[in-house]
Amino acid sequence: MEEKEKQENSKDEFFYEEVIKKTKTGITIPKELRDLLFENDDNEVFFHLAVPNTKDKLILRILNEEEVVILNSKVKRTKDEEEKKTSKTKSSKKKSTEKNEPKWAEYFMYEFEAKEKVKPILESAFEKFAEEPINFDDAMGRVKYALISYLSSTKTENAKLYFSVLKFLVDIIENFNQPNLIDWLYEKVVPNIESQFLYELSLLELIEISIKFKRLEIVKTFIHDILTNIDSYTKSEMYNIMNSFSQLVKRVKSLDAPKLVGDEIKEKL
Repeated sequence: MEEKEKQENSKDEFFYEEVIKKTKTGITIPKELRDLLFENDDNEVFFHLAVPNTKDKLILRILNEEEVVILNSKVKRTKDEEEKKTSKTKSSKKKSTEKNEPKWAEYFMYEFEAKEKVKPILESAFEKFAEEPINFDDAMGRVKYALISYLSSTKTENAKLYFSVLKFLVDIIENFNQPNLIDWLYEKVVPNIESQFLYELSLLELIEISIKFKRLEIVKTFIHDILTNIDSYTKSEMYNIMNSFSQLVKRVKSLDAPKLVGDEIKEKL
């Protein structure tokens, strides 16, 4: 029993023990210890410095020449591998950022009072969509916040806000492969646009992105809604009627839309 206690106590015994502190210049090995360990100051002495994950101690071990060579090689190899990983990650992020950047001029085609307040919110939402994996709920939460927070008492202002958000999300759909947002835009945004002109433009945007994602059935719905909206114009608004028809035909034609889509317009004509 006594022998066991002696062995345990010996583990706690040190050749040298002292309390030192870190100064502005760093940590210095006390001269007294240097004199005890290193009789000849002219000889180079190498140490292996390691810090455990707990970060509560510094482990400094004196190395012989063979250990120096082995450890140097190991440390260099580890650093090279880490640098390659970091470089690859940065390169990937840079390419992704360069490819997918907000197109503010396209989103804000029409000026409205809350534009400068909405922009940073959409920018933060864009960043969430750009994350891998996409932080969808967080991103959409920001978009919804922008819509709810900056509605005004003016229909025209609100229509421009809704249209800008729609343009933003159409870009998100294309850049980040989120076709499910087409339905959300149609159900939650388009019905709130109380401007016949912007209402039709919004549906034209949805037609274009839906054709790109082969959502032909819903495209027919959008075309039907535009044609119904055109029907609501009075005869005195003949210019608006012709302009709306023209915009619809041009957009569908430029997209090389399938015959199924074109037939919807021909029937109306």
